[in-house]
Amino acid sequence: MAKLYFNYSTMNAGKSTVLLQASHNYIERGMNTFLITAQFDNRAGDATIASRIGIGSAADTFAAGEDLFAKIERRLAKPCACVFIDEAQFLEEEQVWQLARAVDDLKVPIMCFGLRVDFQGQLFPGSAALLALADEMREVRTICHCGKKATMVIRQDENGKTLRDGDQVQIGGNETYVSLCRRHWREEMGDRPRDA
Repeated sequence: MAKLYFNYSTMNAGKSTVLLQASHNYIERGMNTFLITAQFDNRAGDATIASRIGIGSAADTFAAGEDLFAKIERRLAKPCACVFIDEAQFLEEEQVWQLARAVDDLKVPIMCFGLRVDFQGQLFPGSAALLALADEMREVRTICHCGKKATMVIRQDENGKTLRDGDQVQIGGNETYVSLCRRHWREEMGDRPRDA
């Protein structure tokens, strides 16, 4: 039975690695997959999903306002066992509904991978919609420098200073973002725990 999955985490947890491995598992068994990523995130090159550990794959892209149901329906003219979407936090709410309709009406499983919250602790619109509509959710875990599970992320400037405001979306990697547990995120954002 086809389902809509949301695999979420903070930065540098290995979401793209998990996506690429899962796609590889299908391919290894003779099944085709359809990989899609955000058009404006070209850190790994245009139309590419890549992991920090050095693996990558060509992908199609999605843009704001694009009809993902129609895109997936066109792709299903050829056999396709699963759709994988990277950077799912950048989806619009309507696009998440399009994915849900594709699962229900086209009977194709769709696995979305993305961030849950931004550097200010706010849900991304795509993530909020996925949390509401996904059939299954899975956390991809990473750790804070203290050893606890990291659930938050801070954004830093070029000098390593924590930024507390700015645009929700700024493309970057290890040079820009650091994953932390909630306690250490609070400290970085100026909210000192009582026993600190």
